[in-house]
Amino acid sequence: MKNKEPLILGVVVFFTLVTYYLVEPFAHHQMHKHVESEGFEYADIAKFTPTTNVAHGKELVTSNCTACHSINVENMPAPMDAVTSAATYGVNPPDLSNAGVVYDAKYLAAFIANPAKAANVSHKFNDTRPHPMPSYNWMQASEISDMVAYLQSIAVKAKDLTPAMAYENACGRCHAVHYEKWTQLGTKPAFKHEKDGLAYDIKVMEYEDSIKAYMGKLPPDLSMYIRSRNEHFISTLVENPQNHLAGTAMPRVGVSAETMEKVIEHLEDAGDAKRHEREAVGKNVMIYIVIFAIFALLWKKQVWRDLH
Repeated sequence: MKNKEPLILGVVVFFTLVTYYLVEPFAHHQMHKHVESEGFEYADIAKFTPTTNVAHGKELVTSNCTACHSINVENMPAPMDAVTSAATYGVNPPDLSNAGVVYDAKYLAAFIANPAKAANVSHKFNDTRPHPMPSYNWMQASEISDMVAYLQSIAVKAKDLTPAMAYENACGRCHAVHYEKWTQLGTKPAFKHEKDGLAYDIKVMEYEDSIKAYMGKLPPDLSMYIRSRNEHFISTLVENPQNHLAGTAMPRVGVSAETMEKVIEHLEDAGDAKRHEREAVGKNVMIYIVIFAIFALLWKKQVWRDLH
């Protein structure tokens, strides 16, 4: 009798793979259009000419930006707390300590000149509803370049920017990460008394109310986003939200490609905290299965040897 087990196995594997393809990759492709990455080149933004006049840039930044922004690395605190700032502007203006490394230099210069245009949210703001950050397009291009040079000079080196720092700067003022205990106000402390924890939660809700009014709805918690979507979707969404969701209120963040990689790493750690351990265990399990299959095949041949 001819052994038909390999044929049966092949048929089962074939239909299993077809079913998986129809349920996962094909269905996902039909539900979400594929958007190619633009390489974080920001090709629609004019070429950036760097300068090195850091001292002049510091003068310009401190005289024009610190009315709204903190620069903690330079011991310049925010003029208002995060909740009050969000109530005033719609969202808490970011600390500028690491803006020079988190954001692409060309984008950063364009954002200073015209934030609504650089962030691709001109459809959301107009003369009657101006962007909360004023445009500095009255400045000379060299002056804005000096500001960027100053911000780059005070930022940490790219290699020292951690995934958590990258996320906090790029996404953390709008998106919570419940699994990391991250709120839009920062990491939730461990309070000794329940009433203190409740008071903190009330501040978070007040901040979220301001975000809702500013964005139209509350940006989603990103704890599991890396698993419910995928790395490519998130990267291309951050790179240019309009490519995925035309008319969305989500701004183009303007991060560099290196920063985006660290944001993805942070989301992977948040969505699957045991992923490194699981991957290591997975390799051992696969080795065990292969060895077990070999012994099972040898045992099967031994048992059935005299019956064929």
